Amino acid sequence: MAKLFNSYILLFFFFLSFAAIIANAETDQPQELDEYWKKRAEQAENYTMESYEPNPERVTDEFNAQVGELIMGKNETRRNLKGQKKYVGPCKVTNPIDACWRCDPNWANNRMKIVDCIQGFGRKTTGGKGGPIYVVTDPSDGDLVNPRPGTLRHAVIQKGPLWITFARNMVIRLQQELMVASDKTIDGRGANVNIFDGAGITIQFVKNVIVTNLHIKKIVAKEGGMIRDSVDHFGQRTRSDGDGISIYGSSNIWIDHVSMENCADGLIDAIMGSTGITISNSHFTKHNEVMLFGASNSYTQDKMMRITVAFNHFGKGLVQRMPRCRHGFFHVVNNDYTHWLMYAIGGSMNPTIISQGNRFIAALNAATKEVTKREYTEEAEWKNWLWKSEGDLFMNGAYFVESGSPANLHADKLDMIPFKPGTYVTKMTKFAGALECFVGKPC
Repeated sequence: MAKLFNSYILLFFFFLSFAAIIANAETDQPQELDEYWKKRAEQAENYTMESYEPNPERVTDEFNAQVGELIMGKNETRRNLKGQKKYVGPCKVTNPIDACWRCDPNWANNRMKIVDCIQGFGRKTTGGKGGPIYVVTDPSDGDLVNPRPGTLRHAVIQKGPLWITFARNMVIRLQQELMVASDKTIDGRGANVNIFDGAGITIQFVKNVIVTNLHIKKIVAKEGGMIRDSVDHFGQRTRSDGDGISIYGSSNIWIDHVSMENCADGLIDAIMGSTGITISNSHFTKHNEVMLFGASNSYTQDKMMRITVAFNHFGKGLVQRMPRCRHGFFHVVNNDYTHWLMYAIGGSMNPTIISQGNRFIAALNAATKEVTKREYTEEAEWKNWLWKSEGDLFMNGAYFVESGSPANLHADKLDMIPFKPGTYVTKMTKFAGALECFVGKPC
């Protein structure tokens, strides 16, 4: 009862301060909210209340059960994948999210089925389910206030649920940040869609957004300007800092099967109380600060954050922040970390980080063997933070520095898998990144 009471106290203070958000130097716009954005922030408060999980260990428990069931039931599909660049054999399911849909040759006729496949904290996300399908036919982005019908910008601002697909392969150079409205799915399956050499995707004060099967590369900062963010509103936006995907004060978000590299700021940032997020089956390369979860040390409302990072491949040319966390609860599970130049997982301000079944391969540099990094904090303080490693596979001298008392997290539930799934990671992440999907064939 005391634990539940404390959760509602946290919600109370979160809502009390949310509408008065003022961003600091590490966050994106807006620096001050006008009346329109204040109203949007108030709506986002309600979304957060619905999405917030006061007992995050229950979600990690359910997630592990799904993984364990798949591995134990389908162990006969395990194979040696070392050295393979592209798998050309029959479709193989390698993790519980993909097992739900990827080997179905009729996926194109039942695109919305993937909503039933989401695992982790983003499991309540519905995206554009129940809405019509909008086919993007025009890769241009010439009019930011009155977007041309058939463009991606026109699609994402529409009212109500909408499932957005693409008529053909295309390269989209966004002139300014793409403002995505609630209840949208951006589904690149069946086409090779590149968000390239322009602005990135912004998910601000909204709910229920799915982004899947996109290439997002070479995103740059933009100076801002007049941009339409909904059918009924456009306004002045300040400078965007060049995130590939920026999640700001939003809830129920699923990022799946994206390939990302070389953005001006972060590849994926989730800040300002965003929660109910799953990032899965994605491939990240050639970047410095990969993921930032939490706006600042002083923004304690980020204690609401609940994020799952699962089945991803953190690959060549990455430096740090995979992820870098503040305040909230983060489940990092069954990812493959094959390259980092500084550290893999870091944080400050007492985040809870549960690392399970990942593979960590350290570089040759003896100074970068440690997976973890506590930012700007003395050991006397961080030794009480709950950072737990379970079933991880460490190679080439990699090591994870644990801290805190697992008893606070009901460790008996988290220990339910009786084997070390980190040894299965090469299989489970084999198909990370944007997929080549063809109509009438499994992806």
